[in-house]
Amino acid sequence: MNRTASAIWSGGIKDGKGTLSTQSNALSNTPYSFSARFEEGAGTNPEELVAAAHAGCFTMDLSGRLARANMVAERIQTTATVSLDKGEKGFSVTASHLDVVAKIPNADEAAFQDAVTKAKEGCPISRLLNANITVSARLE
Repeated sequence: MNRTASAIWSGGIKDGKGTLSTQSNALSNTPYSFSARFEEGAGTNPEELVAAAHAGCFTMDLSGRLARANMVAERIQTTATVSLDKGEKGFSVTASHLDVVAKIPNADEAAFQDAVTKAKEGCPISRLLNANITVSARLE
């Protein structure tokens, strides 16, 4: 399976602007810029998209693992916080923290935490990232 996305950029790094589009059209000429990335400008940025991908991937993986443990979540909410830091080689995504809140009727806490740990390690986006990945999870 292959998925595609494209970026178009015009201008310099600080005064330029770009658009992002995805194969599914979930993003279609979505604006991004230096100010959206490093300041509080309008539009999205690559790190925000990585955070969305990580949250979505982890949550789907967790749902599958919970099902295999005979638990069905009414709701799983995951917030991913991706850290972009400047090092010797320039900017890098150094960490992704997943904050998870799940509502699962009659959940077994130990089985839930085990599924969380395995989803953190097993979701494809976690395996893609060369970053420190942490997670905090609780049941409602």
